[in-house]
Amino acid sequence: MKQELVRNFCIIAHIDHGKSTLADRMLELTGTVSKREMQSQLLDSMELEREKGITIKLTPVCMNWRGYELNLIDTPGHVDFSYEVSRSLAACEGAVLVVDASQGIQAQTLANVYLAIEANLTIIPVLNKVDLPAADVPRVSSEVMNLLGCSEDEIIKISAKTGLNVEQVLDAVIEKVPEPRGVEDAPLRALIFDSYFDDYRGVVLYVRVVDGRLAKGDAIRMLATGADGLALEIGRLSPGMVAEPVLETGEIGYIVTNLKTTREARVGDTVTKEVTMRAAAEPLPGYKEVKPFVYAGFFTVSNEEYKDLKEAVERLALSDSALQFEPENSPVLGFGLRIGFLGLLHMDIIRERLEREFNLDLIVMNPSTDYHVVMSDGTEVDIKSAADLPDVSRVAEIREPWIRGEIIVPGSYVGAVLQLIVERRGVQKNLSYIEDRAITAFEAPMANLLTDFYDQLKSRTSGYGTFSYDLADYRAEDLVRVDFYVAGEMVDALSVMAHRSEAAAIGRETTKKLKEVIPRQNFEVALQAAIGGKFIARETIGAFRKDVTGYLYGGDVSRKKKLLAKQAKGKKRMKRFGKVDIPSEAFATMLRHE
Repeated sequence: MKQELVRNFCIIAHIDHGKSTLADRMLELTGTVSKREMQSQLLDSMELEREKGITIKLTPVCMNWRGYELNLIDTPGHVDFSYEVSRSLAACEGAVLVVDASQGIQAQTLANVYLAIEANLTIIPVLNKVDLPAADVPRVSSEVMNLLGCSEDEIIKISAKTGLNVEQVLDAVIEKVPEPRGVEDAPLRALIFDSYFDDYRGVVLYVRVVDGRLAKGDAIRMLATGADGLALEIGRLSPGMVAEPVLETGEIGYIVTNLKTTREARVGDTVTKEVTMRAAAEPLPGYKEVKPFVYAGFFTVSNEEYKDLKEAVERLALSDSALQFEPENSPVLGFGLRIGFLGLLHMDIIRERLEREFNLDLIVMNPSTDYHVVMSDGTEVDIKSAADLPDVSRVAEIREPWIRGEIIVPGSYVGAVLQLIVERRGVQKNLSYIEDRAITAFEAPMANLLTDFYDQLKSRTSGYGTFSYDLADYRAEDLVRVDFYVAGEMVDALSVMAHRSEAAAIGRETTKKLKEVIPRQNFEVALQAAIGGKFIARETIGAFRKDVTGYLYGGDVSRKKKLLAKQAKGKKRMKRFGKVDIPSEAFATMLRHE
């Protein structure tokens, strides 16, 4: 189709503000999907997406409206996937900003608006759920006006559920979003904004053709990874795959390739034709290799299932290029994998998929982040778990990742939020207001936010607090490794990195929890926490007490003492040779914070 009749746009919103429902109504209105095929959250194809009510994998779809071709990209709403969102925005010229009329602007709304402004997109503000009794249209309208600097008549008030005024949004996309700009006779350059692995067809790329044109059967090359392939089939999505002979400049579509894994065609890479390589096509800006910064050990309950776990993770990694893993061996848990994730939600989703789709029974270790260790001779080592820390005498400094975050809450909860930030060794940077909402900007160490920061934020702000973050930098801190000993034996799998000021508290808290889950033995078991050779906390699990004097009837007291002494001697010997079996729940306790 001619460039002037094409409009590429996406929908950005906070989780649960009605993004997928609005996409459903648009598909229905434009006749892309018939009433019979319609189901709610049509673009959310994963069972998990429907259950959690979030978009995990973005999906493009092509619609026809009043003679125009409208290409919509449905983006993920969660902070873990902000790089995917930024690549989707780079493939568009406009964005529909959806704000819930009952909840107002939330943290992820702000984060995505900033990304859209950076990408120089035309933003169309939309107020959703105006038909709800709890909707506060005047207040939320003024919040949006303050944020975007627009007038009230520019804000479209809709109800995505009933379809009220959704036509106006489609018309606004045609009027306000500019046509794609690209050079038709230039060498091919297409931006990959998503890729996934299909069991039957191989790697499928979702692309936006920026310059040139692509025909079926063309030999293609990825500029960042250098991988070569063939465009076996090309076409558009409406919402199923519809094969086309050619993709023109400015269009959005898919390419079925003969590549074996998504690592060869990463999100943000530039696709060009092998023939045009001599003309040296310039890569499109903004590509970066996504690096995981949350790591967790995954083990199976039975060691026989390790092979199944490895195969399952390898299959998921084919379609998720951000997933990185390496084998790990623990004396207590046996063989497992250490897997890197983009964030905690990403970890949660992978864990659920492994358990549901592959029927695995998993033990997940305490998640940690990666640390940059500078040795005395100036070399740098990157460690992903506390157990990998080199000998402390050879370490000059340890750097940990810090994040830049933003929390949005109603004004009355500011005190509780600031207290939470301080508890996590965070530093408040800025405090501003949009109407009655406070925006708190802060910096904090990533490791302290990993386990239950989000839960704590929700409970302290009665569920109103929303949070978004991105990685700031790595900073040298006074960090130590806290080791845990069970019956005098160090358990590597329980070791954690902590700031020296927090180490004693972590030691006490963890030994207390371990005491609750490790079963009692016939002998006394000591649970200890230590930094290097110095013990900082201890709990004792008492031995089972069997009354060996029960069958005695009267007689001299020395007979009782003799029997008790004999029992004590036996327990001492048992303690020397006895082995304490640590149940898998002991590792799960590390994830729970009271």
